[in-house]
Amino acid sequence: MSMTYLGAGDLAGAKPTTVRWRIFAIVFVLVVFNLIDRTALSIAMPTISREFELSPTMQGVVLSSFFWTYALLQVPGGWLIDRYGPRRLIAGATIGWGIFQSLAAVATGGVSLVLTRLGLGIAEAPLFPAGAKLNAIWLSPQERGRGAVFMDSGSPLGAAFGGAIITFLILVFESWRLAFLAAGLATIAVGLLAWYYLRDDPAAHPGVNEAERAHIAAKAEGAAPAEVAPQRIAPRSMIGLLVGRMSWAMINFGLLTWGPSYLAQARGFDLKQMGYGTFVIFMAGMAGSLFAGFLADWLFARGWTRAVVYRGMLGLSGFAIFVTFVALPQVAHPVGAVALLSVTLFFVYWGSLYWSLPPLLAPRDKVGLLGGTMNFAGSSSGIAVPIITGLILQATGAYLAVLMFFAACALLYVVGTMLISFPSHRGS
Repeated sequence: MSMTYLGAGDLAGAKPTTVRWRIFAIVFVLVVFNLIDRTALSIAMPTISREFELSPTMQGVVLSSFFWTYALLQVPGGWLIDRYGPRRLIAGATIGWGIFQSLAAVATGGVSLVLTRLGLGIAEAPLFPAGAKLNAIWLSPQERGRGAVFMDSGSPLGAAFGGAIITFLILVFESWRLAFLAAGLATIAVGLLAWYYLRDDPAAHPGVNEAERAHIAAKAEGAAPAEVAPQRIAPRSMIGLLVGRMSWAMINFGLLTWGPSYLAQARGFDLKQMGYGTFVIFMAGMAGSLFAGFLADWLFARGWTRAVVYRGMLGLSGFAIFVTFVALPQVAHPVGAVALLSVTLFFVYWGSLYWSLPPLLAPRDKVGLLGGTMNFAGSSSGIAVPIITGLILQATGAYLAVLMFFAACALLYVVGTMLISFPSHRGS
């Protein structure tokens, strides 16, 4: 397809193409695959542990090993994205984690599984920071909220469907190895699609017309003035960003890792009920993510400032999460507990808006680095919160203290968000 060039007189009446949203549709699919591949081992672990005779301690090591390299590579991955562009990193990372997912199919024991999980963590590390970079490159300031949540909403969808898909593949192939191989090969195919379609510059994409390029640059007729990112992020904003993201991730990864156990142990769900409950809860998270992005951009379009929208929405979500965790022990009926946890996840995924912050808080050539640093803080919570939750349960023998810990994290998430200094001019 050849690029269409328009004269200045034609630009005002031209309809922008929509390549930018196709770009983010591909990123959304990549995030879904990311979570499916990431959670596949948890689904297959009961079968694998029997085959390899893994002790509970070794199972914990295998399951946590992904985050060791995933967290460690966030900042270097962000630097590489700024240096070489998101297209190379996204496509290469996706193909890479598809290869490691496939290699897990030939594992012979706990050690070889750990090695494949370490490789998976390395390969998956650049995806979300690269998505933040694409947000800065491909979307106008008025669209970045939608772009951020469109990308991040793939996480709860992948968590919701991942268990069902991997379980289905294991049942169809009667082998967890063939299920892992099928998932890995499908991921490699999606990585090749990403290389084919993604670009690091709208001007380099053959499907983008001049009207869309002008729209992205916020220069189209009637658009708000383009934002100018600061030359450096203020220390207070950096602290707030990291504290807010880490506290949010404590809740998110805590529910992702311990939520099914809570339903089974504290609410008496069997395996089938637990699967249904988890699916409903995380689908509510996806709905919350999309709702937050569209609401934020709707408010921006009506002249609300970034500071008011982000602090208001993220603060409201944090307080709502706090209230649901405090209320959860008072709910006796299991269906009521699932309903309340669905409300919790709905508001938790308003935190997807955090992925629209790096383009606002850092210069364009440092967006990937800031996104990687932010995700390092979140990934560190992914390492810590399963251990913290286990220690609380071991010490107290009940989930009440765990729920109160998550409630405290919700308040800290609000505090961190309030420390961030946002651009204050209207309509931007």
